[in-house]
Amino acid sequence: MNIAAHEYVMVYVVAANMDEARSIANVLVASRLAACVNILGSVTSVYRWEGKIEEATEVVLVAKTQAALFDDVRGKVKDIHSYAVPCIVAYPMADGHGPYLNWIHNQT
Repeated sequence: MNIAAHEYVMVYVVAANMDEARSIANVLVASRLAACVNILGSVTSVYRWEGKIEEATEVVLVAKTQAALFDDVRGKVKDIHSYAVPCIVAYPMADGHGPYLNWIHNQT
């Protein structure tokens, strides 16, 4: 199967803690919305919220999926995420290893 990399995205999500990150990752993979989710670990985030500069320790996830599934991924993450405004951002894949892209296709 010849698949174009632009048909796939990496979805960047930030979770409140490791338990939430694992929950999101498991739901996305179990529901076949993502082929794989990497949990990168904790990061320090500095951001403006409700007029104040805040700092928090959060956990970064990167999900690999088909671009056509992004709306469903976003909806599922919003449903289970603890934040009122979670970070859910898709980045298109410019290129990729064909067998890996085929694997993503077959898992989602």
